[in-house]
Amino acid sequence: MSEQWPTELRVSSDKRCLTVSFENGDHFELPAEMLRVLSPSAEVQGHSPEQRKLISGKRNVEIMKVEPVGNYAIRIVFDDMHDTGIFSWTYLAELGAEQQEKWANYLSELEAAGASR
Repeated sequence: MSEQWPTELRVSSDKRCLTVSFENGDHFELPAEMLRVLSPSAEVQGHSPEQRKLISGKRNVEIMKVEPVGNYAIRIVFDDMHDTGIFSWTYLAELGAEQQEKWANYLSELEAAGASR
């Protein structure tokens, strides 16, 4: 996926959704829970696919703040104090474009692990 540039980033008033619009016209509403459990941080993703961790129990997580990281990404601070994920514009566009598939995979992994949202 090529680099996309955002034209708008907005946290919903209930702090449970990040809306991202891109200059190519793409517009995504990304739930805070999904952003948290699919965080690109090493804490979640590990340093290889085998090290990736399944994060559960984040159904009610909220976005406390969004901070710019250079001109290529944002850091999202969640109310569970997770703040180490750097969400590039490309990753946010990928999450939006593949939201249904990624969420379905996450729910399947939860079920297989006997864990809950």
